[in-house]
Amino acid sequence: MSGGKTLFGKTQSKPPSAPDEIGAFLGKETLFEGKMTFRGIFRVDGKFEGEIFESGTLIVGESAVVKGKIGVDTIIINGTVEGEVHAEERVEIHTTGIFFGTLVTPVLSVNEGGMLDGHCRMEEKQKREEDLHPHPPKVDHPVLV
Repeated sequence: MSGGKTLFGKTQSKPPSAPDEIGAFLGKETLFEGKMTFRGIFRVDGKFEGEIFESGTLIVGESAVVKGKIGVDTIIINGTVEGEVHAEERVEIHTTGIFFGTLVTPVLSVNEGGMLDGHCRMEEKQKREEDLHPHPPKVDHPVLV
């Protein structure tokens, strides 16, 4: 591993996250209630209650408590999440992560020590709208009524 960070080194204080920079951050002493949308990466270390939709990667820190409906590409859980989560790409529950509720995702990873209590449905990545609702076949002859 030349030039890269080791995944298991003692100097690393938190689990690896997505390679992009964090675009928004909610600190430990913060409580947010409402609806949130963001692009890129959003890290929560405080408390969040509400809805998160049409978003990139949500990182739930060890001290975080997130409750509500969440629709993201990826969620990385190191703290506590309670509610309904739809993740288009993947869900990662790390060693300190706890999830209560309903989870829908195509890829699920639960590390040893992580907890999932609820209902999980694994399904393909969301198909395009036209794949879900195909147009009726064309009819070459007139229909008599």
